[in-house]
Amino acid sequence: MPETANDVDRRLTARGAATRARIVASADELISLKGAAATTLDEVTAASGTSKSQLYRHFADKSALVQAVIELRGSRVLEREEQYLRRVDSFSGLDRWCRAILQRVTVRRGALGCELGALSTELSDHDEAARIDLDAHLTTWISLLVAVLERMKANDTLSQEADSQRLATGIMAAIQGGYVLAQAARDPGPMQIALELAMDSVRAHAKLPGE
Repeated sequence: MPETANDVDRRLTARGAATRARIVASADELISLKGAAATTLDEVTAASGTSKSQLYRHFADKSALVQAVIELRGSRVLEREEQYLRRVDSFSGLDRWCRAILQRVTVRRGALGCELGALSTELSDHDEAARIDLDAHLTTWISLLVAVLERMKANDTLSQEADSQRLATGIMAAIQGGYVLAQAARDPGPMQIALELAMDSVRAHAKLPGE
């Protein structure tokens, strides 16, 4: 059967989507190694095996490409965190989540930092669109922690007086600070300390038997 116009459109659309994904993945890897400012479009095209015309077909400029990298990282981080946190409703569950974070930092000896936090540090003061997108992803991450703490309140693990939003924000601040210090020290120790202190702040609101 001859190929129809719709078949051709679908094939070209799929090819274009694959090219775009390859460009974004290459940019993501280069930015992880060099930072957004130091990564050039020539390097991205070379790494992705594409031409400048192909790149500009999908992205108006470097800022648009960085936005796509932020979206890729946000989706990746939030999917991972949602998988870890969606059923957590206890201190033991939170402890397992903390150990998973510490393990990722330990394997890299602190290098690279947080996928979202590193970009926020570099871009937020200079790129308002990037700042807004990064804030949205980090806020969603915090909301996953809020949901955990609310489930713990619902099952009487955590006191009803506990401020879930405040505690979740504190946990996120500890994580991001832990990433920065571990990266500078090339040592997971600061992350371990940050997580322990954050969890101590949550445990301070544990509901005691008989309360």
